[in-house]
Amino acid sequence: MTSTWDIAAFKADLPEIRQHDDEKYLAARSQDYFWYSPILNELLKDKRGDLVVVPQSVDEVIQIASQVARHRIPLTLRGGGTGNYGQCVPLEGGIIMDLTRLDKVIEITPGHVRVEAGARISRLDDAARATGQELLMYPSTRQMATIGGFLAGGSGGIGSLRHGMLRDPGNVTYVKVVTIEPEPKVIELHGDEIQKVQHAYGTNGIVVEMGVALTKATDWIHTAALFDGYDQALRFATQAQVDGLDCYLLTTVERRFAPYYKKLGDYFPADRDAVFAMVAPGDMARFTAEAEEMGGRVSFAMTKPDLSAAGLQPAYECGWNHTTLQALKVDPGWTYLQVAYPRPFDIDLVMRQMERYGDEMFWHHEMAREKGDVQIFALPLVRWRDRDAMYRLIAELEEKDGCTIFDPHVVTIEDGGMKTIDDTQIAFKKLADPYGLMNPGKTRGWTADMARDDTTFKQGQSA
Repeated sequence: MTSTWDIAAFKADLPEIRQHDDEKYLAARSQDYFWYSPILNELLKDKRGDLVVVPQSVDEVIQIASQVARHRIPLTLRGGGTGNYGQCVPLEGGIIMDLTRLDKVIEITPGHVRVEAGARISRLDDAARATGQELLMYPSTRQMATIGGFLAGGSGGIGSLRHGMLRDPGNVTYVKVVTIEPEPKVIELHGDEIQKVQHAYGTNGIVVEMGVALTKATDWIHTAALFDGYDQALRFATQAQVDGLDCYLLTTVERRFAPYYKKLGDYFPADRDAVFAMVAPGDMARFTAEAEEMGGRVSFAMTKPDLSAAGLQPAYECGWNHTTLQALKVDPGWTYLQVAYPRPFDIDLVMRQMERYGDEMFWHHEMAREKGDVQIFALPLVRWRDRDAMYRLIAELEEKDGCTIFDPHVVTIEDGGMKTIDDTQIAFKKLADPYGLMNPGKTRGWTADMARDDTTFKQGQSA
């Protein structure tokens, strides 16, 4: 495709749709948190869309999808913009569709919620809690992220210790997808079919509605246990799972992070390693006793309202990728990696890695489950040197240590987390995005020759 689009004609065909083409607005809506990666920052910092459209309803989404197809203009979807891999950055310009006004919580029933894709996760979880229920999981960016963005770009997060990863069966029950065609269709996917659009970066259909499982709400205690040794912190966190402690979050964070957690002060001193957790009230006494038995001590234990009153951040902002954000606010010389450890988890491997890399890497580990089994991840800080040094490090971690790296320094699904082309997702893209207009450049599985050869409805721009 050429890089020039007839934006004026597109706008004229959608006079009732909210539109923005102010340069500052376009710049803000064309970016996410890709700047965590110096490699992506260099690649993506100047990318811009040509027009932002903000549909207020599914009907308006369908109108926009129709005109995108008719004018053959690239389309990039956007939620809260909290992703880290440039998922919502338009590599080829075109239209950015901001879905945050599709935010209705349609229906909450026992164990389930139906919701529009643009709903903020914080608002959705609060609505569920008003009925005595809560979400099974959410990213550390709970406050700003949308549920549709989490489906399209996420894989797990806070709650994954208890409920598995996002793609585990039953966590998402259905999705409604609008196709990009002159006469768009609405397709509903259920069960394993959901994987056709889960973690597809918005490349193969516009998710407008979804069903998400709920569980009974718990007034989690946000807490930290401190240990004199990172190996002790890891042993406590892994033993807590063996002992069946009811936790929504278990995150081990080594002491060198302490200066980046300024709000916590003496709750996370620079001479102790921490296990941040969200613990069920009924298990808090056992959590404390087991920490003390293993040489640790609990430095604080508060409900979320108590934390807010004390000016402290919730425990879920002390782990996962919020660690990277907090470090970068203080020292922009860091970047990060995403590491999955081989099973069974070997604490001695972590200690060897800490010794091997010294001050070049700061470590924290996330306890999760995948298909019912314990899976431990790390999102370590990595001192940025250059691209070659980064990929030497990745090769070492994979080849020497047997870890799997989900590369956060690339823009395509396959080179990041998927590792291989998902033929099922590409087959669905042929159905839902037959002209290959959605988020071009984000999947290697799509090639130009796959696009439907159909000029019947084509207007203006030539392919």
